Amino acid sequence: MKLLPAITVATLLVTSPALAIVGNAPASNDAIGRSVVTIVGSRGNFCSGALIAPKLVLTAGHCVQPGVDYRIVEYDRDRKPVLETVRRVAVHPSFSAQSIQAHRATADVALLELDAPAKERSPVALGVPQPPLAAGNAFTVAGIGVATPGDGKSGGVVRAASLVATGKPGTLQIRLVDPATLGAKPGLGGCTGDSGGPAFETQAQAQVLIGVISWSTGPNLADGCGGMTGVTPLTLYRDWIAQTARQWDMPLGGN
Repeated sequence: MKLLPAITVATLLVTSPALAIVGNAPASNDAIGRSVVTIVGSRGNFCSGALIAPKLVLTAGHCVQPGVDYRIVEYDRDRKPVLETVRRVAVHPSFSAQSIQAHRATADVALLELDAPAKERSPVALGVPQPPLAAGNAFTVAGIGVATPGDGKSGGVVRAASLVATGKPGTLQIRLVDPATLGAKPGLGGCTGDSGGPAFETQAQAQVLIGVISWSTGPNLADGCGGMTGVTPLTLYRDWIAQTARQWDMPLGGN
């Protein structure tokens, strides 16, 4: 089991966008795809995130670090990358870097405030997983990470994958696998650069953001990608997200 490390920003910016989410997942141009953003750091790494208000991005806590400047990458009509300024960052106060490195559940969520509304992205509804959480429940994950492990040139375009919960999902962690492989063989799942990407659940015939991607494994829990995707659900953290959004004068719908 591992975190989803970032690949270099230079590779991302000079490469024509290609795939994301390993396992030949299709490109996502619907509401899910339009919500996903690329987050790049001044130390040369990048993660995924999701727009939850015109100037507010939700991502993973382990994607942001003290002393690092962050930007959002948007693409103009000619598909040229444009860097947008991140005004400030907040990480959940209960997030533990030590826990995430040891693959233990923690408050792996963070918020980024943009200087200006994202031009090419659309906010999505925020929620929590519907009870009862059980193995077999369906979720969709999305991100801009690599399609081929170790190949930075295979990342860039938003892709989404439909996965199912396995084991004993709960309010601290949900483990997802490709229903076609059940984690035993290479299949769909998060990979490098997908950290912080959104996990969605269909609720009342609409896609609701219910968690963020935190880590991945290869088949049979080996190192790598395409086996299991770990998601941090928002059940325990949605109130903090809503409170922070209000403090930043960006109240979320329904809050």
